[in-house]
Amino acid sequence: MSKIEIYTNKTCKYCKQLKEELSNKNVEFIDKDTSEFKKEWSEIVNLTGLPTVPTIFYKENYFCANRDFHNPQNVIDLLEHFTVSKYSYDLRCLEQLKTMNYNVATAFRKMEQAIIQLTNKIKDEHKSTS
Repeated sequence: MSKIEIYTNKTCKYCKQLKEELSNKNVEFIDKDTSEFKKEWSEIVNLTGLPTVPTIFYKENYFCANRDFHNPQNVIDLLEHFTVSKYSYDLRCLEQLKTMNYNVATAFRKMEQAIIQLTNKIKDEHKSTS
């Protein structure tokens, strides 16, 4: 497995859990405490838009907690099965943008349906009490 860097902080229980799991699986990593690597961490937060630890740097990619993984086993699976894309950066960005737009539109449709149902329920209850 290629070099893994993990950005953590001392107060993060999840970071400790992840490092223990990686060690138990004999996965070598470099632990970079965000308080010691302030400039580097600031640049990563600026890039990802997520000041979340643990954040993993692996094969020129950043993986952030809750965005890319939710527990230590997710990280293990992600690292074991991750392959660098054969597609250009531009094509990957375009496809990811289309997927993101689809997901946002789907979320808005679901929210609209929920609001319509709630509005109808309120109207029905109002009619029954009038």
